[in-house]
This record gives sequence, structure tokens and C-alpha cells, in this order.
Amino acid sequence: MQPEAPAASSAPVTVRPEMPGPRGPQVDDSELVDRLRRGDERAFAEVVSSWSPMMLRVARGHVSTDASCEEIVQETWMAVVRGLGAFEGRSSLRTWVFRILTNLAKTRGVREARSVPMSSWGPADDTGPTVDPDRFRGADDQYPHNWTPVGAPSAWQPGPEQSAVAAETRRLLRDALRELPDRQRTVVTLRDVNGLTSDEVCSLLDLSAANQRVLLHRGRAKLRTVLEHYYYHVLEEVTS
Repeated sequence: MQPEAPAASSAPVTVRPEMPGPRGPQVDDSELVDRLRRGDERAFAEVVSSWSPMMLRVARGHVSTDASCEEIVQETWMAVVRGLGAFEGRSSLRTWVFRILTNLAKTRGVREARSVPMSSWGPADDTGPTVDPDRFRGADDQYPHNWTPVGAPSAWQPGPEQSAVAAETRRLLRDALRELPDRQRTVVTLRDVNGLTSDEVCSLLDLSAANQRVLLHRGRAKLRTVLEHYYYHVLEEVTS
């Protein structure tokens, strides 16, 4: 029986650059909506603080400037306040808020003529192998298409003596995340930084499940490659 190659490049990568803080008030949606409708300023402040960083990242996929992103987020919260009375709870509150955001961002993006609609996102330009083919065994090998001894991913967990690399790792991930194509960066950020589910990301970005998986897989693979190169270098220094 041939061993299976581990799906290393599709595994989550711990990406925590510019963390937005809590992922959201830990309360039931209906309770939160009720508090917001009653004008509970604390509840509103908690939601704005928790969700706004994530909203800025989504808006950035449609417009070209940070100023435009901030204006879109502000307009979204104003629309939320005005529309809370009409919220029927057919989706989660977060999905509803992000749907408002996406619509406003699309409108602004078209007006600026500088963005591609999220609905057109797909894997068309994500061609080529995600992982270097040389890392896999050839078709005539005893274990075809499995990892080679050199190409197989290795554990990255540093020991206590290597804890100093943590800050550098975070910097590398932050920089690598910024270098990803816009749609890969947005999907990876929403999934791995903000903790959204695949269904939520598909709904917020108008993506099919297949496209979301491709974008997430390719984005994670690129980040993992950056980490691999760095840790191999660190290992060489430690063992030399």
C-alpha cells in the first residue's frame, strides 16, 4: 500500500499580522440585534471595534485607497443603524452587515473604475502548480507522486532556544500576506486571521465553494513556502 502524501500546502497557516482584536461579541445574534435596536452604545462599540478591521480588508478588494475603504466602512455602519429595524434575521447579523459593505464597495469600485467585481473572482489567473513539482516523486518511482525525502514538509515548531525567531516569523508572514494577489490575500485573511467559515467567505465575496478553496489553498501554499525557506535557513544556522 502506497503512503499518501500529506496535504501540507492546504493546511492552515497561523497568520496573525495586524490582528483586529476579538472576533466578535460572544452573544447570541438575536440578543445582539435586540441590544443594538435598543440603542445600546456598548454593544454597538463592541461590534464596530471587532468587525471594522475585517471590513476594511474586504473593502480593499474593490477600491484602491485606504481613504476609500474607511469611507465605505463608515457608510456601512450608518446604513446598519438605519436598517436595523428591517433586519429579518434570515442570515447572521455579520453576513447582513458584510453584504451591505460589499454592495457599497462594489458601487464605489465601479465609480473609481479601479477594481474587479468580486463576483468575477475565480481561479482563472491562478494557473501553474501550487507546489514545486520537483518536490514530488516521478511517475516511474516506487511511490509515484509522493513527497521526495528532500521535498517533504518538515515540522517548524521551534524549541525554547529558538523562541527569538517568533517575531521575525510574524514579520515575514505579514509581508508575505501583503504580497499575495488581492483575492488570495482577502480570502486567507478572512479565513485564517478573522476566523470566518468557508460558507461565510463565499457569501460575503460572492465566491463559489470551489473558487474559495482554490484561492485559500494557493494563498496558504505561498505563505507556507515563505516559512519553509526561513526555517530551513534557521536550521542551517543552528546546526552549522
